[in-house]
Amino acid sequence: MTEREITVLRLVADGKTNKEIANNLDLSEKTVKNHVRNIFHKLQVYDRTQAAILAIRKGLIELDPKR
Repeated sequence: MTEREITVLRLVADGKTNKEIANNLDLSEKTVKNHVRNIFHKLQVYDRTQAAILAIRKGLIELDPKR
């Protein structure tokens, strides 16, 4: 998984929408959708919740206890 995909995945796990992620990272919403689609494919999941849970279990991302 690319660094950018990991960054997007962290924001997905934080509950951000594609629009919020796009604004946060100064990307187009279409680019974020492509990243999310690639993340789903690489993790072999079908939704954002599954992606976040699997990424945490695999150690790709960590929960931030401050949030």
